[in-house]
Amino acid sequence: MTTYQNWAKNYTYNANKWEEPDTIEQMKEVVKQNNKLRVVGSRHSFNDIADSEETMISLQKFNRVIGLDREHLTVTVEAGIIYSDLSHYLQQNGFALQNMASLPHISVAGACATATHGSGNQNSNLSTSIREMEVISSTDEIVTFSREKNEQEMNGGAAVSLGGLGVIIKLTLDIVPTFDIKQNVYENLAFNELEDNFDNIFSSAYSVSLFTDWKDDTFNYAWLKHAITADTDSTEAASTFYGATLAMEKRHPIPGIGGAEHCTDQLGIAGPWLDRLPHFRMDFTPSNGQELQSEYILDRSHAYQALKAISLIRAEIASLLQISEIRTIAKDNLWMSSCYKQDSVAIHFTWKDDWESVQKVLPKIEEALAPFNARPHWGGKLFTMEPKQVQSLYEKLPDFQKLLQQYDPQGKFRNKFMNDYIFSNQ
Repeated sequence: MTTYQNWAKNYTYNANKWEEPDTIEQMKEVVKQNNKLRVVGSRHSFNDIADSEETMISLQKFNRVIGLDREHLTVTVEAGIIYSDLSHYLQQNGFALQNMASLPHISVAGACATATHGSGNQNSNLSTSIREMEVISSTDEIVTFSREKNEQEMNGGAAVSLGGLGVIIKLTLDIVPTFDIKQNVYENLAFNELEDNFDNIFSSAYSVSLFTDWKDDTFNYAWLKHAITADTDSTEAASTFYGATLAMEKRHPIPGIGGAEHCTDQLGIAGPWLDRLPHFRMDFTPSNGQELQSEYILDRSHAYQALKAISLIRAEIASLLQISEIRTIAKDNLWMSSCYKQDSVAIHFTWKDDWESVQKVLPKIEEALAPFNARPHWGGKLFTMEPKQVQSLYEKLPDFQKLLQQYDPQGKFRNKFMNDYIFSNQ
């Protein structure tokens, strides 16, 4: 029997059947003929959120652009398309996505279903761009959710469904006119600068990322992505940024990595949004493996104190870490979004591929962040928080449970992850 693994190769799927339909009718037949199903896109989850005890459906062949509405500023795509392919199409037609994740090689459906995010004080997670979506439900019927027809269901539970509603087959997304970005990197930003300047630092550009290896009280790099306007087009980058020094060569997010040829252009060189918003170039897929990932998201007002709490255990973190990234995300009204009703900060960890050791330090991080009600990222990241604790962080969980039961009363699209973290309190 063929075995399937995720992108990082740290997880092997348990399903005994793997289906890759390429038409809607084939997809509906797979749903009809199977009792337990889950769906995968680009397989970028590090945990078991997308696994199934019986059958997996891959969206690999549902990867086309269906239509572009220039008047209403939307694009309609099949759910399995990845952001890099969609971005090239939009750029060729003079349009853009408002925001993107740091890695552009992930599927649109998977990213939206798990509230995956990009960065920026004014940029919400990627799910907020969904205007309409079509889902094959457990009864193999096509159900449409949209802001116009059923706004509460759409903006409530459907946009971030965690794969529990059914098979997402089509998405209509908001778009904007194309724009340019220029990116500069600053080195050695002192940790204590965030105490009084956190908001100023993270509002200083369209998108801001701070990278640290937690070896000392310094952020190795501050990546600033500025949207180009008539006022900023010719503006020279300042030589310093809150005490950090402007890098004069391209940098890789991980200190000590040999070259930055696979990273998007820096040094203030302007370019299209799709070649600057992600950290890595679209024609390069970062390493398939040799890493694990975790991320915790909390109210932005607690950012400095939360980072300070983590710094108390930095020695244990640093020995297992490749890099940690700090970003901000604007609040939304999506029930199961980790940014629900709160402007947020995301604390991300890219670990060495050593799960035995990582799973021992994660509880210490989670304990340090517990006073700030940090939510683990659903999007396939690794965490060890108890289901009861996770459930307590989502006030709209009962409404989400009702929505899933309405469209999937027999639990066809439930798996161990969903039973543990969504339904175990019933």
